[in-house]
Amino acid sequence: MVTLLCPVRGCGAPLERREQSRVCPRGHSFDIARSGYCNLLQPQDRKSKIPGDPKEAALARRRFLEAGHGDFLLAALREEVRGTTLDVGCGEGFFLGSLGPEEAHGVDLSVPAVELAARRWPGVSWWVVNADRILPFADGSFDTALSIAGRRPAAELRRVLKGRLLVAVPGEDDLIELREAVLGEGRLLGRVEKTVAELAGFFELESRRTLRSVETVNARDALAATYRGARQSQRKELGEMQVTLSFDLLRFT
Repeated sequence: MVTLLCPVRGCGAPLERREQSRVCPRGHSFDIARSGYCNLLQPQDRKSKIPGDPKEAALARRRFLEAGHGDFLLAALREEVRGTTLDVGCGEGFFLGSLGPEEAHGVDLSVPAVELAARRWPGVSWWVVNADRILPFADGSFDTALSIAGRRPAAELRRVLKGRLLVAVPGEDDLIELREAVLGEGRLLGRVEKTVAELAGFFELESRRTLRSVETVNARDALAATYRGARQSQRKELGEMQVTLSFDLLRFT
């Protein structure tokens, strides 16, 4: 059983379940929402009034993934995930919820995304957290940690992890056709070297797999869920299109 820690600065005491809240011995209390998630975000950790992905982006990502466009990555993750599992930047919860490990915890900065996750997969523990500052779990809590196209707080991941870290970054040709349609160019975007450099000193790269699938997607959902910077001006003009989907799946120890 993973031990949850109070995120208040200078505290870090264990949080216990008390009816519809989580409470530490020092009296810090965090309400559990009706949908089952708990918001542990501190006021000073908010960079905006509504931090993280908006509900629109979370819903677009859910439609995109539940249409089957993440299944090729999900199959590869099933081969790798072991034991207690943490998903950092879990979003609306598709990958962690679908994997269904025996004890699973998902954290994200977005309240709308975490609420969607909690309503869809009530058997998983979902938390609103600023993972760049803290992962509110005891040292060595997890056998597996996931970072799927999200942030990777290396020091905190190393602290809470006793096993493997699985990082999925978009491949260099991921959605290259969509990027060409929106941006006017389809440049290859390599992310592996940068990711390995970010984690150096905390983790060592053990393996790398490139996963690729060519599929017909709803381009508006793909754009809203991924390359969001361009979506406002281009989204309405796009319909269905055939695109390349690719990830580099990196295993670190």
